[in-house]
Amino acid sequence: MPQSTATVVPHPRGTSGSPPGGSEFAPLLRDVKSRGLLERRHGWYARTITVNALALAGIVTAVALSGDSWRTLLLAPLLAVLCARTAFIGHDAGHAQITGDRATGRAIGLVHGNLLLGMSYSWWNHKHNRHHANPNHIDKDPDVAADVLVFTGEQAKGRTGFRRWLTRHQAWLFFPLTLLEGVALKIQGFKDLRRQAPGERAVEGTLLVSHVAAYATLLLTTMSPGKALAFAAIHQALFGLHLGMSFAPNHKGMEMPDPHGESWGHLRRQVLTSRNIRGGAVTDWFLGGLNYQVEHHLFPSMPRPHLRLAQPLVRAHCRDLGIPYTETGLVDSYRQALSHMHDVGEPLRADHQASPGVLRSRRGGP
Repeated sequence: MPQSTATVVPHPRGTSGSPPGGSEFAPLLRDVKSRGLLERRHGWYARTITVNALALAGIVTAVALSGDSWRTLLLAPLLAVLCARTAFIGHDAGHAQITGDRATGRAIGLVHGNLLLGMSYSWWNHKHNRHHANPNHIDKDPDVAADVLVFTGEQAKGRTGFRRWLTRHQAWLFFPLTLLEGVALKIQGFKDLRRQAPGERAVEGTLLVSHVAAYATLLLTTMSPGKALAFAAIHQALFGLHLGMSFAPNHKGMEMPDPHGESWGHLRRQVLTSRNIRGGAVTDWFLGGLNYQVEHHLFPSMPRPHLRLAQPLVRAHCRDLGIPYTETGLVDSYRQALSHMHDVGEPLRADHQASPGVLRSRRGGP
């Protein structure tokens, strides 16, 4: 797995196991707490939510005023970017980064997820918390379960038919497939309603339906059906692409714990499976703070603006323990992730090239 940009200091313990006499994570946690980095930033989030809401209202107003014009489609990419910002707020609410009050956090998540995006907050939160508990664990992390994409050679072996073809080409297809992610998340939210308790189902279902109704009403009352369909296609495709670009660098191509091997402690489980992205304020804004993936996984409830402040502490702690701390540029992170997916599909490509049918077709046979 490519880790050419990881900061590694040799240490006799290597990269597995825990030091004798205590937790590797405890000293770091004490240091972070003593600096107040786990304290909520209510003012920062209040401003962020307010600015995002006003920007969304401005785009909706602009769509209504532009009316039935092809120029209205120019607003679709802007709406996609703002929807990604909305998703980041919902993400932070799910991790209790915004507030420690559970009811308030859920309300923020429902508004930003179900109502504004048409995505089930409950479904996403349940799935995402399982990912955080065991990142990149093939048996426990739903994000690396075999689905459209696969992440290990063992998963690739069992692919047949169209899914086998997908796996052979998954590195090339990754970003095109993310164009469908926005719609896929909405569909999954409705499907998950069956799992929810009646009261939760009523609230989430009502908000999801309200989103679809409001979205369709806005587009169909301001544009012709053809332009409305084009606007929705551009908006949803770019929204899915933005989310894919934000999540792809985080874990793909990083260490995957051996399900039957030695169990890692919290520090190693989160650090060894996560990748940070270098950059400044623009990168922080574009990726919603997820570029500090190591720190976010170690401290899921840490407010977004504190992640960059915690980074030097985490990096130094890992250096002292000799634990690889991986950090790279945005473009290189995509290269590493796609290279890993390409390598996973290599045996299937080799098998396809060597199959009798392919050899016959090359010879011009039937």
